Amino acid sequence: MESGSSSSGGDRFKLYEELELQEFHDKFVIKSVESPNRGFSIGRQDGNIEPLSEDTLAANPSKVSTIYGVVGTIRLLVGTYVIVITSRKEVGNFFGFPVYRVLSMSFLSCNEALKLSNSQEKRDEAYFRNLLKTVESTPGLYYSYETDITLNLQRRWKLAEGWMNKAIWKQADPRFVWNRNLLDELIECKLDDFVMPLLQGSFQTVQLNLKDSPAILTLVSRRCTRRLGTRMWRRGANLAGDVANFIETEQLLEIDGFTSSFMQIRGSIPLLWEQIVDLSYKPRLRVIDHEQTSLYSANFSLCQQSEVVERHFHDLLQRYGETIAVDLTDKHGDEGQLNAAFASEMQKLPHVRYVSFDFHHICGNSNFDNLQLLFDQISEEFEKQGYFLVDTDRNILAEQKGIIRSNCIDCLDRTNVTQSFLAQKSLNIQLQRIGVLDSSECISMFPEDYGKFRTVWAEQGDEISLQYAGTYALKGDLVRYGRQTITGAIKDGVSALSRYYLNNFHDGVRQDAMDLISGRYTVNKNGPSPFHLNGFETFSYLPIASALVVGGLTLTSLSIHQAGRNAQQYITTVLCAGVTAGVMAAVKANGRQFCSRPRLCGLL
Repeated sequence: MESGSSSSGGDRFKLYEELELQEFHDKFVIKSVESPNRGFSIGRQDGNIEPLSEDTLAANPSKVSTIYGVVGTIRLLVGTYVIVITSRKEVGNFFGFPVYRVLSMSFLSCNEALKLSNSQEKRDEAYFRNLLKTVESTPGLYYSYETDITLNLQRRWKLAEGWMNKAIWKQADPRFVWNRNLLDELIECKLDDFVMPLLQGSFQTVQLNLKDSPAILTLVSRRCTRRLGTRMWRRGANLAGDVANFIETEQLLEIDGFTSSFMQIRGSIPLLWEQIVDLSYKPRLRVIDHEQTSLYSANFSLCQQSEVVERHFHDLLQRYGETIAVDLTDKHGDEGQLNAAFASEMQKLPHVRYVSFDFHHICGNSNFDNLQLLFDQISEEFEKQGYFLVDTDRNILAEQKGIIRSNCIDCLDRTNVTQSFLAQKSLNIQLQRIGVLDSSECISMFPEDYGKFRTVWAEQGDEISLQYAGTYALKGDLVRYGRQTITGAIKDGVSALSRYYLNNFHDGVRQDAMDLISGRYTVNKNGPSPFHLNGFETFSYLPIASALVVGGLTLTSLSIHQAGRNAQQYITTVLCAGVTAGVMAAVKANGRQFCSRPRLCGLL
């Protein structure tokens, strides 16, 4: 099927924006509202995609609804499932083109053959479908019908003429296409008009008015899908050098006809390391030995940490140029061991500058201004790396020649505070270069605009944190106000407790959902059940253990009041206390076994 949304000549490609979903007893039909003869059908029995026929166009469906895009298809054990966007919200513009955030998604089931499946297949399919339900609530998904939003401005500017006339999925950077694995069947069927790349991350935009000069500040964060996952189940790097929570953040400024871009990146420490949940508040960090790598992945031979680090930074050098690695982790405790291991490996890379900055020790919870000490260390390279700038005549005035890579342990809270500080420094330099501010002025002198700047960075931090950790970012007050507030401290406390609960009792399922949707796990009908192989059911044991502990504590408490009356009561109290202590000790000793664990894929 040839593209029908883009005309010949110099017109840009455009996806169909509003779609009609028609339901029949044997198929689903999805077609364009503006061009009703353009669309396709999906068989409910086998999930096969077919072009629209005359009979289909003339038939009367049992149900009709409006959808706003097709995210893709996925084949499980028995059926095929189509994910569609059921609601959206316009959140801003990307160089004049509307950008939308996905508010809700839904899966269409094409699994009539499930009736003929055996009991194990039905159980497995039910679990896979529950994972798809988890995917429906994925936060922070963005898209545009008229332009690709995965490419940064500097790369877009250098593309060959006519590039933007291609189908949007062909323009996109595959690293940042969240649904890349779901698009294969639509691409094979040449349904370019319906192939919608989704970006996971953040898209924030705000209007400024600096000294009567209207400006648009846009913040775009792009999450890489190569090591997609949750906070505790995706740490560090894989053997190819891809790291967890890798995000490219671009700050865009449009003012007085000028357009500028400043990029930063974040990502987990590029070593092989883990932090497995075990019911403790802060599980131990552990660097994986080189001899153990073959145990974590059968697809790779033994691998040295230095090889992983080299692969990671070689990729960054090819994509972004000279790299400064800013490590914000503590220099003591478990973090200190990881910090030392990272520093040791970085000494072997002469082309990358490594800067260790103990954020907690130097800045604490309130000394945000102490980040100036970090900036003083890197200011010379920071200014040399620069930013991208084009003028009113579309001439390139400056290019960004390198990048700063920041990390803490999670690459969330400390990292976001630091990146917002560096972004502010770059914004001041850009505004002075353009002539909006003189050399003695900075954006912090304009309270209203400075407040907006801080807000977009804080909201971006919250959104990134929700995707990786399941909660809002900690230290958000440092970004919003430059100091910790009582309200912010309470909010951080609630978020910390929520993280503990989610990481221990929910993220295993979330990780499975991400591995399934990203294609890291491929469903194999002829292989053994991934759930049958894992006989330990976390949640079947946890309630029993919890009930025994609570019951034991209750009985112990009640019997204590009776203990002084006779020897029998005293013995009962001792027995209850002993049983309770034993159960608590058993739970603590086997903490990992009581936590929610992913079943589909290993750590690396």
